[in-house]
Amino acid sequence: MELTWYGHSTWHVSLGDTDLLIDPFFDNPKTDADPSDVDPDYVLLTHGHDDHVAHAGAYADSATLVGTPEVTGHVASEEDYDEDDVIGMNLGGTVECGDAFVTMHRADHTNGVGAGFEVPSAGSPAGYVISSTKPTQLDDSESETFYHAGDTALMTEMRDVIGPHLEPDAAALPVGDHFTMGPHQAAIAVDWLDVDHAFPMHYDTFPPIEIDTDDFVREVDATGSDAEVHVLDGGESFDLSEGY
Repeated sequence: MELTWYGHSTWHVSLGDTDLLIDPFFDNPKTDADPSDVDPDYVLLTHGHDDHVAHAGAYADSATLVGTPEVTGHVASEEDYDEDDVIGMNLGGTVECGDAFVTMHRADHTNGVGAGFEVPSAGSPAGYVISSTKPTQLDDSESETFYHAGDTALMTEMRDVIGPHLEPDAAALPVGDHFTMGPHQAAIAVDWLDVDHAFPMHYDTFPPIEIDTDDFVREVDATGSDAEVHVLDGGESFDLSEGY
């Protein structure tokens, strides 16, 4: 599994012959990439805020849109996705997207869609656990699993459900504070999730979320977690397959 960060919360996940793009928003200072530089099979949306769906329309003729029915319904209508190219799923569900198994989990945040949040409440925001195998009670030590937490506050489901039962190897967590967790609470999330690799996201895009990522590294270390923190540059990739 190869993970590429394009700044903010925009991640490209390549698994087998399947490419997934999460929260496409390329108008951020961490990347010079253009939406046309990425060719996903699936576009996953965590929620409807503009800084997470801004470039979803770029893939209306080539990709399948995935998210909650409220968000995908709005985006599909605005961006002319064909109804056959939309997967409306919901919290707790797992869908097979090519070679990837995508499990949706809730995120603690707000959700609105449209200019000025014309629909102020568009259902629950979400995060995604993307895995090479379907989650089961059986040992999945050979599986590669990535958790994109979406825009979220710290929540005990990370400790009680996502970590022990969905077993991510790596997690991308918002650290910019103000609108989401900051370094302190994001580090607790890393510890609770018991991941091997942690990636900060959703920071430095706007003045209120500018941070020093060294603070996140120090906070993770202070929890006693064994996770390795990777502060990627925009467009930089990490191969999760190494070591498997």
